[in-house]
Amino acid sequence: MIPAVIRRFTHPVTNIDQFESVFKAADKPRFSREPIDISKVVLVSDLDEPQSRLLEADIQEFLGNAVNRDARWELLSGNLFTDVASLIDLVSTALPDLICTYRNLNVPAPDYPYSLGGYVDVLTQATDVPVLLLPNPRVYPEHDFAKAGRDSVMAITDHLTGDHHLVSYAAKLTEAAGKLFLTHVEDEATFEHYIRTISKIPAIDTDTAREEILEQLLQEPHDYIKSCRTVLEEGTSLHIEEIVTVGHRLADYKRLIEEHDVNLLVLNTKDEDQLAMHGLAYPLAVELRQLPLLLL
Repeated sequence: MIPAVIRRFTHPVTNIDQFESVFKAADKPRFSREPIDISKVVLVSDLDEPQSRLLEADIQEFLGNAVNRDARWELLSGNLFTDVASLIDLVSTALPDLICTYRNLNVPAPDYPYSLGGYVDVLTQATDVPVLLLPNPRVYPEHDFAKAGRDSVMAITDHLTGDHHLVSYAAKLTEAAGKLFLTHVEDEATFEHYIRTISKIPAIDTDTAREEILEQLLQEPHDYIKSCRTVLEEGTSLHIEEIVTVGHRLADYKRLIEEHDVNLLVLNTKDEDQLAMHGLAYPLAVELRQLPLLLL
């Protein structure tokens, strides 16, 4: 199906078309904050208990007041589960609001760079509980993430507009006076595909289409972030920063993260059309092995 913003270039513009366009442009999704309550946290670890408790203490320092003051913490250590199915059963019984674990849990090569490990893959997809994914403590035993804090948090998606769930969690996990970067990256490859198609249709001015379509595609997340700023900054010291751009390569995302010294990345991982992790989240999670990620 051809997007509506492209269809209007394929036939003469009437007064009705103009009215419809103005009406739709004025109908802007506005941010609505979701209440986030983290009262129960589960740490899944394959370390021995003393090491797991040290890691738990560092996670508590890292999360700070993002979790409830009287939040309950439960440790699921490696001796309690023998396979992925038994771990999922334990998590289902625990009923956590947040799962904390790390890359390549129960994997002999903890820094294996091409995977998150089967346990983590299933945890992110088989439960509805957000997963805080940390650097593997066997590879990075100094736990620098705890000291770095959460003063620079970035939420990345290719469709930010209307994603109240993502924005609400990202705001919850940002320190009180920190910066939250709301980042919409429009897929350049998809956009260029449509422009190449348009260029083959004589009735459409390609240059005009390119300019106006891109402007509209970027205006929508801009307007949504503006509404997020209005709600989230009111009565707080939180700073909302906007990044709306065009790109598609992993290098584009990594550049943004490095430029803004991000210490927590928030991503969607569920995909309605597939069982595997969302296409954007997986390569970032695999490659950014020293950066904490909140996977929703």
